[in-house]
Amino acid sequence: MFNNRVALITGGTRGIGLAIAKELAANGVNIAITASSPAADEAVNAIKGMGVDCAYYSCNVADGTLVTDTVKQVIADFGKIDILINNAGVTADKLLIAMTESDFNRVIDVNLKGAFLVTKACMRQFVKNSYGRIVNISSVVGLMGNAGQANYAASKAGLIGFTKSVAKEYAAKGVTCNAVAPGFIKTDMTAELPPQAKEKIMAAIPAGRMADPAEVARAVSFLADDLSGYITGEVIKVDGGMYI
Repeated sequence: MFNNRVALITGGTRGIGLAIAKELAANGVNIAITASSPAADEAVNAIKGMGVDCAYYSCNVADGTLVTDTVKQVIADFGKIDILINNAGVTADKLLIAMTESDFNRVIDVNLKGAFLVTKACMRQFVKNSYGRIVNISSVVGLMGNAGQANYAASKAGLIGFTKSVAKEYAAKGVTCNAVAPGFIKTDMTAELPPQAKEKIMAAIPAGRMADPAEVARAVSFLADDLSGYITGEVIKVDGGMYI
């Protein structure tokens, strides 16, 4: 039901972002992916192999000028942007007393300010076209908090407030804005956790396992669909019952 749409996915070269790109591509969506790392050839080739157009753009989402220029280039290359997935994110986990101002600012700048900058850069076109699907990748930590992640939890909680505000502002313009809040997902980041930490995590998840990135991607795909136009301002948890 995507009707040859174009999606911009930040942080789309690996993990959840890449899974989202592949899920949307499987439904015929053309994909523009951004990341701050230049290592994107494998991701782009995999997506192109699914029969859609795909291009990579190097972009630090915390840099407003770079974001504006990147969005303009995506529109020039693809003709439009219909779907925005704000997925780019970083962590700098430390207990509060050891967390530096730099640790806090970096996480807020990428995870929260970055979503604001990219959304703002896309919004004029969404309004002009009377169509837009925005999905922000938050986290269950933004709902429940987590020791050692005051900066990350604050950024993801802020993203939920941002989601609801944008939803209210632009619902009448044909633009929806929703959030997906993953729990613990099988990614490169969680693969590096020590065994004891993994055991503690599993004990807190009623489903008894971490999610595959594709399970998050399917929730995102639902919210990005043409037929989901009456759903806005919502937060869908994909956490195996971790936070109920």
